[in-house]
Amino acid sequence: MVKIKKNFTVSNIKCGGCAKTVKKALASEYGEVFVDLDVHPRVISLRVSEDFNEKDFRKKMKSLGYPFVDENLGGFEKVGVKAKSFVSCAIGKMDSQS
Repeated sequence: MVKIKKNFTVSNIKCGGCAKTVKKALASEYGEVFVDLDVHPRVISLRVSEDFNEKDFRKKMKSLGYPFVDENLGGFEKVGVKAKSFVSCAIGKMDSQS
């Protein structure tokens, strides 16, 4: 099966803790995930197959607190994903210390 590299621009990734959480959450389904912390907004890269479902990937990222930049979120939804991203970041930082 041929895999192609795709890049996704996401919100709320601030640091290595956030990146670690994203990588860990996506690894079993997508393999190696790259998070570019040198650009703003952040870019996530991964290799996907032809049957890749971007809609499901968007849902997964949003559930972690890291929606795509092009998503139009309402006020409460924006606050909710921001709170999730803080929790995800904290978990990633704690995992780094253990």
